[in-house]
Amino acid sequence: MNDPLVLYTHPMSRGRIARWMLEEVGAPYRTELVAFGSAMKSLPFLALNPMGKVPVLCHGNTVVTECAAICAYLADAFPDADLAPPPADRGSYYRWLFFAAGPFEAAVTDRDLGMEPNIEQQGRVGYGTIESVLETLELAISEHEYIAGAHFTAADVYLGSHIGWGLQYGSLEPCPAFTDYWARVSDREAYRRAKALDDQAMR
Repeated sequence: MNDPLVLYTHPMSRGRIARWMLEEVGAPYRTELVAFGSAMKSLPFLALNPMGKVPVLCHGNTVVTECAAICAYLADAFPDADLAPPPADRGSYYRWLFFAAGPFEAAVTDRDLGMEPNIEQQGRVGYGTIESVLETLELAISEHEYIAGAHFTAADVYLGSHIGWGLQYGSLEPCPAFTDYWARVSDREAYRRAKALDDQAMR
């Protein structure tokens, strides 16, 4: 696809996930840095994302928000990058990509904000308890080299980003399964390029 790719991002945001995914894809793209505050709430930016948040990916006339969606979109838009299994084999890929975007992120965020559900509330939230989420994830990343099997996919970009962030900033307790998985998925040239670009943008 020859339409231009533009990433609206900020180096201290989830935009780092989208940047990593773009580097994995290998297609040329342009970056537009958007400052927190009034710039993200400006009318031109709200026309792209009414939530007033980054990242936003524009691919020609297509606008994609939400990091998991951006990862899945880019994997499909650039199949030569081999970042998604064949459609018939995508069960685990979809399962863990959206487990990370749903139960995992929600559970960790709620705990960080001091809003863990009590016993009566656990049946009303999508993740139940953070303990069950972490136990499920720890088992899943211990069964294969990557989250969806033996092959690195866009799901590893998304999940790996959250695990790496959690280990770095203390929202996840280090355990061998998490630290070993993060070491595997981050040992990639695309990740190193993306990190260098965002670190440079922060300066």
